[in-house]
Amino acid sequence: MVVPIVSVIGGGQLARMMAPGAAELGVHLRVLVESETSSAAQVVVDAPVGQAHDADAIRALVQGSNVLTFEHEHVSNDLLRELIAQGVSVQPGPDALLQAQDKIVMRRRLTEMGVPCPAWAPLSRAKDAARTELEAFISEHGPEVVVKTARGGYDGKGVRVVSSATEVEDWFEATTAGGPDLLVEAKVPFTRELAVLVARRPSGQSVTWPVVESIQREGVCSEVIAPAPNLTVEEAEEARQIALTIAGGLGVTGVLAVEMFETVDEQGERHMFVNELAMRPHNSGHWTITGSVTSQFEQHLRAVLDLPLGSTEPTVTWTVMANVLGSTRDSLTEGLEEVAAKFPEAKVNVYGKETRPGRKLGHVNVSGDDLDEVLHRATSAAAILRGESLGE
Repeated sequence: MVVPIVSVIGGGQLARMMAPGAAELGVHLRVLVESETSSAAQVVVDAPVGQAHDADAIRALVQGSNVLTFEHEHVSNDLLRELIAQGVSVQPGPDALLQAQDKIVMRRRLTEMGVPCPAWAPLSRAKDAARTELEAFISEHGPEVVVKTARGGYDGKGVRVVSSATEVEDWFEATTAGGPDLLVEAKVPFTRELAVLVARRPSGQSVTWPVVESIQREGVCSEVIAPAPNLTVEEAEEARQIALTIAGGLGVTGVLAVEMFETVDEQGERHMFVNELAMRPHNSGHWTITGSVTSQFEQHLRAVLDLPLGSTEPTVTWTVMANVLGSTRDSLTEGLEEVAAKFPEAKVNVYGKETRPGRKLGHVNVSGDDLDEVLHRATSAAAILRGESLGE
């Protein structure tokens, strides 16, 4: 019996949540984990310890594998090209992955493709020039603009809303000293944030899930509502086509998350601008574990193995995913009894991480026909896991 082997770089919760789908498909999952206590190491049997920058560890990881994929984008593209030259299937490939690694590269390519993006500009590496460029951009697009590090930012890190160049002097210094490049973007007056997940096979088949609304708190996703409420069929199709254009144009394989800003102009018409890309399963798709025929994790495995993709139809009217961001509990499992008693329909997913303030420790999915009730029950269950008292 030939069992496909999928190797994954990164031992966090995204790799951990690939395990059930791999088991159901009969796929052997091999994950390069950062330590023996990493989230994925707790549930994946084949979990060698190594770092994403360790070329020898990655070369060993792919021995006998059918495909190499990722749960984060922090990998060496030069090494990936070397592996491809040796016949290793790397999904997504380094040319696509670069767009998720470097925001300047991504913005340039999306602009060339005609994808709607906020006004933006790269900043020079020289401090004086960068300062002048930023002040000019603020004059044109301010009073506030968004400055980002081109590489390394996530969950609100590497992003600052500023009204003066003096507010990023430390970043100018860091860039001059060899740190990441910077770019500036117009601050979009969005009404809400949306996300579209796409799955694409190397042979070209692509599917999308329903457009979702992502609710952010302090730069981190707090809740996801699927599907996004109050979105017309035409508006949902526009968002879906933007995501499909990006997936095909960049040659993305596996799951791609396209995060968007929704704006409303003076005439009441809605417009969408692409904010970020992630070429892997994504927080905005955790609802699919219980709310869709095919979860994003099973679909990612299907896609990178170039298997026919599963149905993305929702199985219920509404699903809300509520993140558990930090907790006063030593372990989220301390709250399971209370959640199970009060919200028996809640589906809890615990990531096996040590508790830290603001850290993504798990999530809760709740589904039903009444959105207000579903949202209340999901967020209340997450609050219990954070150690908060709901009162009586």
